[in-house]
Amino acid sequence: LLKILYTHNFSLFYLDKTTSYQIYFYKVALYKLPQTFSIILVKTLKLLFLQKNSMSKIDLKYLSKELNLSVSTISRALRDDWEISEKTKIRVRGLAEKLNYTPNPYASSLRRQSSQTIAVVVPEIANNFFTLVINGIESIARDRNYHVLIYLTHDDYQRELSIVKYFQNGRIDGILMSVSLGTQDYTHLLEMHQNGMPMVFFDRICPVIETTKIITDDFESSFNATEHLIKNGCRRIACLSLTDHLSNEIKRKQGYLQALATYDIPVKPDWIIECSNDDPLSISKIRTLLTSPRKPCSVFATVEKLALHTYEVCKELNINIPKKLKVITFSNLSTADLLNPSMTTITQPAFEIGKQAATALFKHLDKKRLAIPDEEVIMKSVLHVRHSTI
Repeated sequence: LLKILYTHNFSLFYLDKTTSYQIYFYKVALYKLPQTFSIILVKTLKLLFLQKNSMSKIDLKYLSKELNLSVSTISRALRDDWEISEKTKIRVRGLAEKLNYTPNPYASSLRRQSSQTIAVVVPEIANNFFTLVINGIESIARDRNYHVLIYLTHDDYQRELSIVKYFQNGRIDGILMSVSLGTQDYTHLLEMHQNGMPMVFFDRICPVIETTKIITDDFESSFNATEHLIKNGCRRIACLSLTDHLSNEIKRKQGYLQALATYDIPVKPDWIIECSNDDPLSISKIRTLLTSPRKPCSVFATVEKLALHTYEVCKELNINIPKKLKVITFSNLSTADLLNPSMTTITQPAFEIGKQAATALFKHLDKKRLAIPDEEVIMKSVLHVRHSTI
């Protein structure tokens, strides 16, 4: 079309006063083309001009002028504000859709001094527990029109430090976090919190920060798991854990020890094995445990991966589960039923933990003056008995 116009030497242009752009509008010389074709070209060019204008310059002020409504009313109608009548909302949405107008989320965020974004910091996502937690968080954030950014520490303290330092740029409105395995110094988190960043912790919490912490009944669940082994004929019970300083690991080990004390079973320090994220090293420690002259008849693992390592070593050493060794662990593994044998697990309500953590944060973000309460929200885990212990 433009080639045709150029061929016929169209040269008229004008400045559109409603914009700051110079708009070139070529007018057909009617005496050079058949009249019908000329009219079609002119109308087509007008349509193209209007479409270009609607795509590039339609904003709240333009909609306001077209509908004879205030900019504030237009904005609130597009946000589905309850104070705006349904009739007005229909008018505003109708014109916005006609002109292909969509609100600018970045401009809206700047006006509210909000990024509409929260950060979720987790040690890993290979563990199904954290995947379910993220799903729970996202379900709440989506209803609030918030974006969720996921950061992985890979259980590395230095990586956690760099992630928290990055948050100082102010691009997020709040943090939901489970601390890394290597975190023993909480200075970086304290500084972030003291600088006014809203924070809520879940599962692996920071005990020195006054904020909401979403956890499960780790002590009681560990006691029940150990008691389950005892009632199924086991008195030589080993405990596999990842660390001795994470809040949830400490409580799980305490629950195990309390169950032994309750049933007058002496504690064997050699059967309390501290493993790590170094898988070959952990497997080596489990192998040593299961080949010792005085080996346990059951294993309580505080995390899923250590139970899976135990299965691996048992297969290698031809140890029958559960006849020769019973295994129980904390796990949200969706395929626990499919293992051979199926694994007895203490399952945490991971999805609900995510929802609770997000809800606690958004209560503050929705009403800035409302402080996040310093409290622990304890949720119940469930013991699922399968063939690895019976």
